[in-house]
Amino acid sequence: MELVLAIAIGIMTSCGVWLILRPRTYQVIIGLSLLSYAVNLFIFGVGGLKSDEPPLLVDGVAIETLTDPVPQALVLTAIVIGFATTALFLVVLLASRGLTGSDHVDGRSDRR
Repeated sequence: MELVLAIAIGIMTSCGVWLILRPRTYQVIIGLSLLSYAVNLFIFGVGGLKSDEPPLLVDGVAIETLTDPVPQALVLTAIVIGFATTALFLVVLLASRGLTGSDHVDGRSDRR
């Protein structure tokens, strides 16, 4: 399972970096979102997941068997911040497109 998770994180990261390096702003935004999701998946994977154990502390259960809630809280916070940042980027993209008439990152158009 760890190999599948590592491959998924690697593919998402490489696709995100590739899209960030593209010349169009929409592709850059999608690349940033993919990179954000890859980092969230990495943090969630580092936290670990225990199965067949109760989620609450009860008598007779060792504390070491419980899942660490801190990475889950970090990922939840990162999802909310990433959503707000993506919304802000989309507003900036629409404003830039309206002002320049192009959606290229450097402001150039396809026509020469």
